[in-house]
Amino acid sequence: QVQLVESGGGLVQAGGSLRLSCAASGRTANSYNMGWFRQVPGKERECVAAVSWSGGSTYYADSVKDRFTISRDNAKNTVYLLMRSLRPEDTAVYYCAAVWGSRVYTEVHEYHYWGQGTQVTISS
Repeated sequence: QVQLVESGGGLVQAGGSLRLSCAASGRTANSYNMGWFRQVPGKERECVAAVSWSGGSTYYADSVKDRFTISRDNAKNTVYLLMRSLRPEDTAVYYCAAVWGSRVYTEVHEYHYWGQGTQVTISS
């Protein structure tokens, strides 16, 4: 069992930056592959970034490539999402998720554990 708690969301002007954190608890929390997803009302939840348990493999959605960076500190059981050059269309609730496995996962149905989400709002 893994519990996930996101933090770091807020209101930022376009062009600004935010860093989201996801603290994982559980006996083997640092062995899970992690993903950051976002969702806006009326749309499906989408994966914006994912990282393997070792940090050696990553995935980025095209819409955030070169602007967002996912990283993890396994000693702290924490995954980060650094978001730069933010745009109004990045406004969403951001969720972190965890899955046990051997690769980077990008689909909602592949993930076993979810955090409660943190709101990110980008003003124009």
